[in-house]
Amino acid sequence: MLQTIRENSKGIIAKVIVGLIAITFALFGVESLISLANQEPAPAEVNGEDISQQDLFQGMELQRRQLLAQMGENADPSAIDDKLLRQMVLDGLIQRAVLLQNADEMGFHLSEQMIDQIIVSTPQFQVDGKFDRNQFEAVLRSAGFTPLMYRDLIRKEQLIQQAQMGFMLSEFSTPSELERLVSLDRQTRDIDYLNISVDPASVEVSDEELQAAYDEQAASLMTEEQVSVNYVELSREDFARPDDVSEADIQAAYDRMLAGYEADEERDARHILIDITADRDEDAALAKAQELRQEIVDGADFAEVAKRESGDLGSAQEGGELGYNGRGVFVGPFEDALFDLEPGEVSEPVRTEFGYHLIQLENIRETSAPTLAEAENDLREQVAEEAAEQDYVAAIETLADLSFSSSDLQAASEELGLEIRTSQPFGRNGGSDDVTSSQRVVDAAYGEAVLEEDLNSDPIELDSGHTVVIHLNEHMQPRQLGFDEVRDQLEQQLRTDKAQQQAEERVQTLMAGLESGSTLADLEAGSEWQSVAAAGRGDSNLPAAVVQQAFALPKPAEGESSYGIAAMDDGSRSVVAVRAVHAGDGELSDEERAALASMISTQRGQQVYRAHTDYLRDQAEVETN
Repeated sequence: MLQTIRENSKGIIAKVIVGLIAITFALFGVESLISLANQEPAPAEVNGEDISQQDLFQGMELQRRQLLAQMGENADPSAIDDKLLRQMVLDGLIQRAVLLQNADEMGFHLSEQMIDQIIVSTPQFQVDGKFDRNQFEAVLRSAGFTPLMYRDLIRKEQLIQQAQMGFMLSEFSTPSELERLVSLDRQTRDIDYLNISVDPASVEVSDEELQAAYDEQAASLMTEEQVSVNYVELSREDFARPDDVSEADIQAAYDRMLAGYEADEERDARHILIDITADRDEDAALAKAQELRQEIVDGADFAEVAKRESGDLGSAQEGGELGYNGRGVFVGPFEDALFDLEPGEVSEPVRTEFGYHLIQLENIRETSAPTLAEAENDLREQVAEEAAEQDYVAAIETLADLSFSSSDLQAASEELGLEIRTSQPFGRNGGSDDVTSSQRVVDAAYGEAVLEEDLNSDPIELDSGHTVVIHLNEHMQPRQLGFDEVRDQLEQQLRTDKAQQQAEERVQTLMAGLESGSTLADLEAGSEWQSVAAAGRGDSNLPAAVVQQAFALPKPAEGESSYGIAAMDDGSRSVVAVRAVHAGDGELSDEERAALASMISTQRGQQVYRAHTDYLRDQAEVETN
């Protein structure tokens, strides 16, 4: 075969193919061949713009982290449906792409300076009220972001928000409209109501009715399919033994920490920004910066000059204070100038895309490594956890081997010293304890290997530090419930249904009589209205259902009443009568008027913007893969 390949490789066709490959390598590199072979279509295309696999992956990972964080310590990653998660994130990315395209068409823009200002003024990135680079990076790492990713996120979110605010700030309300709304809100009504209770105990149910109900519902009166499993559990915590860590191990860990420790230099600085505007060109800005620098060199206080002259709104009121920052925070020219200064020195004007800066270095500090005494407790825990992780992983491998080669859990229990526990029966929706509530355990318990072949499961990771292996204990098939088992349940159900039906019939009879002109005394001599004068919409002395029905009824004619029926939370019914409607006072103070107008405008703006986004989404050309 090798000889055949060798001979064929000398032919003209083979030489042409080799030549084409060589040209491709020369022009585009080896990655061009790899991309041709592995190129996948974008997950979606919105109006000709691709949503990348990377965007989708990052969105899914971020959403997964948030969901797991909400689940708490016992979060089960397997409970997250990746298909649903992918679709949810992709829908969100499509919506964002549509809104970003629209914001771009509308001409909205966010400068790099504004992004910087948003970042340095975010409280989560500050320490003692000042921006801290280490805090910034730590928060981003915990959320799965890099600084560049976060800047891009800010830009996109702010552009969308600008467009949204354009709609919301365009809405308004008129003074007469406000007065009308306030008058309606403050309106009061004179209300009568009569509650018709539901009393299942007063209703009789015959054996024939119970038997008929059982026969009718027999198909649904079944027990749930359930299983009970035996299981052994490994916990990483059981392998952690801090007290067994030797002093030599702690010293070795400390030495490794020192070997990898790098002191970071941070610089505390102030700055003054002379920005370039329509009224001040670049030459004028440079001249102004030089003038201010000379003023400072001659003895003026840098902070006072910054308060008076700096165009950086975020730091000007603080005297241009930027706090301690390391490398990588500021744009290149600014950072280069800052790290060339000595404490107390003021830089020459530094040109960036934002304008001209004057920088004064206040102080320099370097982080130092902790002493062995300071780090000992942490190092002891760290060494114990590392050893526990190794022992835990080794135990999982042993557990997997023993479970695979055994017909039950006895060998694993004896070899690893694990107790064989038995779960309570649980259905396909899982149980209530930490083990049987895991979807992975449920899937394994009802899987072919455990349920049908009576084998041990593979090791199942409940979370990052807990693993179980299960074996079927008992399988309980669904069965028909007998009449005696459900008699009490059926009787209570029938009593409640008949009582509610009787109450409804009584209410309808009362309504018909009242609307025809009869009085309550004529219809039910022993019943009395409960009356409330001038009840408001938020009256807490009345049942909420009664108030809601009363304010939904029309205004009655003079000397008459409007009637309606309110369904109460306990299943009972109330006949509601409105005798009079009193207009509310529509007068407003200036503060109340401004607050109400703002609220109404905001609500309308949100409604208009939602309609706008729905329209954009409907009109967008979206292709998904």
